[in-house]
Amino acid sequence: MNLCVNIKEGTTFLSSKDSSAEAHTSENIFKYVLSAIEEVGPENAVQVVTDNASNNMAAAKMLKAKMPSIFWSSCVTHINLMLEDIGKLPKFINTLEEAKSFTIFIYAHHTTLALMRTFTRKRDIVRSGVTRFVYAFLTLQSLLEKKDKLRAMFTSTDWEKCKWSKSVKGKATYNTILSTSFWNGVKYCLRVFSPLVWVIRLVDGDRKPSMRFVYGELKKAKEEIQAGLKNVKSNYLPIFEIIDEKSKG
Repeated sequence: MNLCVNIKEGTTFLSSKDSSAEAHTSENIFKYVLSAIEEVGPENAVQVVTDNASNNMAAAKMLKAKMPSIFWSSCVTHINLMLEDIGKLPKFINTLEEAKSFTIFIYAHHTTLALMRTFTRKRDIVRSGVTRFVYAFLTLQSLLEKKDKLRAMFTSTDWEKCKWSKSVKGKATYNTILSTSFWNGVKYCLRVFSPLVWVIRLVDGDRKPSMRFVYGELKKAKEEIQAGLKNVKSNYLPIFEIIDEKSKG
């Protein structure tokens, strides 16, 4: 187990413990963290940050009982879990699956990829992300930016001449790109994902410790999501339930 500390000057390594011969029980984790807090001085410790594994959360309860002034928070992992669970909701899953199928089809054939790059002026539609759902968000964002160019591609004579335009997947891809409901779904997803991805980017930044901002930023993200969904409770409440549940760690 390794411990690092965040101070005004940045992040630095504190200590390491070889625990390969013992179980990572909540008791052992608590004792290790407590020894580190006592080393730096309880008056200098504000917050402990770990992932939200059950043993860590049980250790958090032990620390709260002994030192109630010190917070124990789960890391950015719980925000990724929010995105994952939100993506499983009916209003999101179809759009995500259609976007995934579209990108797989385009990149599976050199002719379709070359054609797409011709219309997008050599700009790709797939962007890398730190997690699977950040990747999905970036891809949706990229698709929306290139919407007109992609629609132009699939209504061109070049597409009609492409052998893949006659395939089952080619026809399905054509229907997706020309579907108004698909693009409305993309916009809907981005209204919800954008504020949460911003929080992930904030926490992943390495310029300064940012965990102290997380809960305030999540509150702000919820406000943006609610406004983006026109304050319709039936739309934003299922999302808020997921955010609140995952925030508990």
